[in-house]
Amino acid sequence: METPPERDAAAAARHARFGSLPKRIQFHEMVEEQAAGPNAAVATAYNPEGSWKHFSCLALDLGL
Repeated sequence: METPPERDAAAAARHARFGSLPKRIQFHEMVEEQAAGPNAAVATAYNPEGSWKHFSCLALDLGL
């Protein structure tokens, strides 16, 4: 039994494209390290004067 030439060409094209797995990516190629800025701690610091902006209470919303 011989396969038709069109099928062989299609199978060869598929094998050329999908015949092997891609090259494995190493962990150090996926990771990029950056130093944190000096103001990173200041941006996330607790601000007692501005904390009321994030306070939510139904009694206060209703004016009770």
